[in-house]
Amino acid sequence: MDWTSAQLRSLVELTRRGTITAVAQALGYTPGGVSQQITALEKATGMQLLRRVGRRVELTDAGATLAVHAERILTTEAEAVEALERTRNEISGTLRVGLFATAAAEILPLALRRIRRTHPGVTVRSRDMDVDEVYDAVAGGSVDLALGLDYPDVPIPRDPSLRVRELSRERFSLAVPAGAMPGRRRVSLADAGERGWILPSIGSYYGRAVLTACRRAGFEPQVLHEVTDTAATLALVEAGVGVSVVTDLMLRLRPSRLDVLDLHETMERHIVVVFRSFAEHRPTVAALVDVLRASAGRLPPSPG
Repeated sequence: MDWTSAQLRSLVELTRRGTITAVAQALGYTPGGVSQQITALEKATGMQLLRRVGRRVELTDAGATLAVHAERILTTEAEAVEALERTRNEISGTLRVGLFATAAAEILPLALRRIRRTHPGVTVRSRDMDVDEVYDAVAGGSVDLALGLDYPDVPIPRDPSLRVRELSRERFSLAVPAGAMPGRRRVSLADAGERGWILPSIGSYYGRAVLTACRRAGFEPQVLHEVTDTAATLALVEAGVGVSVVTDLMLRLRPSRLDVLDLHETMERHIVVVFRSFAEHRPTVAALVDVLRASAGRLPPSPG
């Protein structure tokens, strides 16, 4: 049948994410573009693959059946690309990379400069995405690899189809409004237990990791502002409306007038790179992973 990889990937992502809008966000399309891909796939197969239920859509039996085989087809296609790459005498090709905002601002620029110098035949196309979505994006094939975060207190579920490689570790500190805790350079999380907190959604890995650490310290954080954006969090701390936890990499996103205090507790996050298991020996993937590891290890500390 005359279908395309983009059409099959749209169908597979729909089984993962459930809505046309979510698929569009994951693949970098418009919702109308995703609908066009599915419509074209229905024409190619001669079968109805989706049905509308109220304001939502769901797969028909034919759609669910094709989705299973579509995932296999896309995997086989990716394996073929890997095999072809290994026959080349030089490392070259295009890689699609997913990454979260902090990595886009700090790690990617260093990596791109290095990859252009060491492997000029490699082209990198990047796409910013929610950090908690990068694993599904790699598993679904919408990107070849992605930078993500892993928290020891709330580890990423390990999918056997994926490889997770640690690039670097960061320890959290406590960010408080300037002068809020005078004379203190090192504190416990519990010392801020009565203050208002600025945290991301408790449904995120980050939010759950902070909540776990606070509960271990013996208190429930009073979340006054639920914020995902790191720069906005730093701005709110600077404005004196609450406290939050930060790392050096987070502090580099926005120069801010606030106090950063060391924590007695060890609270960490790990910056990781995620790729599909069968791509582990793909030359371009291996080259970029090496470059990302080197770039993450060379980041300077945040300005004091």
